[in-house]
Amino acid sequence: MPSKNKPNLIFFGIDSLRADHMSCYGYRWDTTPHMDKFASKGVLFENTISPHIPTTPGYGSMLTGLDCFSTQVVALRHQGGMPDKVQTLPEILAKSGYETTCVGFRGNAGSRGFQNYLDFAGWGSWAEGRSPKAANLNAVTMPELERLAKGKKPFFLFMRHMDPHAPYLPPLPFDRMFYHGNEFDPANKSMEPVFEFKPFCDFFAAWMPPGIRDKDYVIAQYDGAVAYMDACIKQLFTAIEDLGLVENSVVVITADHGETLYDHQCWFDHHGIYDTVLHVPLIIRYPGHLPEGKRIKGYTQHKDLVPTLLELMGIPTKAKFDGHSLLRMVEGSVACYEAESYITEATWMRKHGWRTPEWKYMHALEPDFHFKPELELYNLIEDPDENNNLAQKEPKIVEMLEARMQAHIAKREKETKKPNPMFTNLNWHGHNCGPFKTSQQAYDTMHIGDPGEAARLQGKGGTGGKK
Repeated sequence: MPSKNKPNLIFFGIDSLRADHMSCYGYRWDTTPHMDKFASKGVLFENTISPHIPTTPGYGSMLTGLDCFSTQVVALRHQGGMPDKVQTLPEILAKSGYETTCVGFRGNAGSRGFQNYLDFAGWGSWAEGRSPKAANLNAVTMPELERLAKGKKPFFLFMRHMDPHAPYLPPLPFDRMFYHGNEFDPANKSMEPVFEFKPFCDFFAAWMPPGIRDKDYVIAQYDGAVAYMDACIKQLFTAIEDLGLVENSVVVITADHGETLYDHQCWFDHHGIYDTVLHVPLIIRYPGHLPEGKRIKGYTQHKDLVPTLLELMGIPTKAKFDGHSLLRMVEGSVACYEAESYITEATWMRKHGWRTPEWKYMHALEPDFHFKPELELYNLIEDPDENNNLAQKEPKIVEMLEARMQAHIAKREKETKKPNPMFTNLNWHGHNCGPFKTSQQAYDTMHIGDPGEAARLQGKGGTGGKK
């Protein structure tokens, strides 16, 4: 029987958290003071990329150490589970004698393999009032943390926080912590295009204040939700300390993806493969084993996390990973393993692309409901907000990046002996009509209603048997 002195793993998997809206990543508002302090005691990775958007493939990569070619998961509405031979982190740790618990992520392909699943109220609506999502999570998690701490086995506790995920309904006073103004000012027209977007307008009406006019108020709700969650996470940090778990626990903070907010006309969601969605936080603390207050500039990806944690925790496995342990980067012997990445999205649009430190290239595999062009190209150095599409002006750059992407696809298909799942998930949108022929068809077909429907979409991401 494995000894109790193996390190525990306490994992904060925060849904829809943009790295650039955390104060420890340079945000102008002090949204995450408690996570900032946590980061000062551990290692913060400045450039972590979530290459496979959204939730289902994001967590699928994060909890397996694999890319989308190996998991065959790219879509939110993934049908069935991951391949049988794929080993998830909870499955690997269970073989080493760990007890594993997942809070708030039942029934999704990305969450396979936990021994215990606990649920909490993580959604909400305007009619239901302000939504204390993180407090609801704490109410479920705290007794479980105490139980695991008293047990004879080391444990893996995974928590899926939902506060930054729409609906953004932080409790008072967090609702106005980052906003001072009149959100109903009739002269403000910034929310008009949001409510004119038919696929999402009913969803927004279900949780935004009736008559809302100012986009900055909604963005402030997101920031307030992050700050509220941060305050509640402090309660968990305190419990970890009081239970004597600090010295013998690896603690991780990361996110499955970011959030678009008002950017790129993707309206307060997390589709598209712009950096607002790709750039996520990654902070790891393990006293005595990792340095304090170190910031790593090299690029990392979700697939690097599992091999990193297993090496850090001293857990042997025969599983093969597509990612790399990041401990060489922490030590300084390696600056970066992969500065370029294959990026995918199958949430409300089906696109893939190639990201380098200088360029972002996106290629739509079918027309999208935003009527965006098939090809997008951005210079991330000169235009980090990705507002100036250079695809027509720089055809040679487009050709070069398309070639790199296709070479990577061919290489991974050969290595995995599987097709690129971006080419096989043709009913990714859940409407069983195959790829959209026009943007108008996509616009008329795609729709999300109340938050309950959104919750069901999340739950469907991976229900069903293994394949």
